[in-house]
Amino acid sequence: MHEFFAGSTLLANALNNESGLPVSVEVVRNGWPEDESILDGVDAVVIYSDGRGKHPVNGHEAKMDELIGQGVGLMCMHYGVDVPAGDQGEYFKKWIGGHYEDGFSVNPHWTAEVALDESHAISKGVPGFTANDEWYYNMRFADGEVGHILTAIPTAERINRYLSWTVEGKAGLGKRQTMMWAVDRNDGGRGVGFTGGHWHRNWALDDFRKVVLNAIVWVAGGEVPEDGVPSEPITEDQLNENLDEKAEMVRVLLPSEADLNQPPAPEREINSPKKPKAKTKDKN
Repeated sequence: MHEFFAGSTLLANALNNESGLPVSVEVVRNGWPEDESILDGVDAVVIYSDGRGKHPVNGHEAKMDELIGQGVGLMCMHYGVDVPAGDQGEYFKKWIGGHYEDGFSVNPHWTAEVALDESHAISKGVPGFTANDEWYYNMRFADGEVGHILTAIPTAERINRYLSWTVEGKAGLGKRQTMMWAVDRNDGGRGVGFTGGHWHRNWALDDFRKVVLNAIVWVAGGEVPEDGVPSEPITEDQLNENLDEKAEMVRVLLPSEADLNQPPAPEREINSPKKPKAKTKDKN
């Protein structure tokens, strides 16, 4: 899980070496680039990373906003869509059309039968698919036109792990939810948010990978091929390349039917907001 560098490397290889498209992708590891000249002349920035307090944009909002003002596309994936409400949340609503808001959005692990907005270029060549992931939903969207590209209906029977759980998240059960969205910004650039990408194995799902490759090409202002961005199947050995060093390395296996049929988790209680401690004075 959260193999952001390994996943980014797989996607970059697919675009650079397998897509046949006139694209050039570079991968920057461990946060915001130390040498910002790598951002000169880019058509898009894709952030697949930790979020909130560890987000690469933290402290670099002015530079990112400058790029946005130049029409540069921005796509954020998985934890990378998670930023605090307030100033940074407003930036993300402007930049990509929405974000995950702690205490409002939710992040259960569940098996989604995904439907695509067939009218949007990002959906080309993707008939729909089923995948188990930590699919965030109930985003804090911007006012105005947001394209709901990838959607599915969460149910208690499909959720195999609860993490953050809110009143709004529970109310969303049985209702169609958005896990990828897209915006055409007023500055001429484009923005995309994608909430999947928790499990590294899912990059071996051809349609899961294709919709993300399509989105990267689209957010950069490119033309998505009629049948979607092509790429070669990913092997188990490739999934296990470039993994982060851990105390105990576990081999990543290819996706399986067992991933899709995990037993439902016992429903957890709604997260209670923390109450401020009352201050008392000793009158003695």
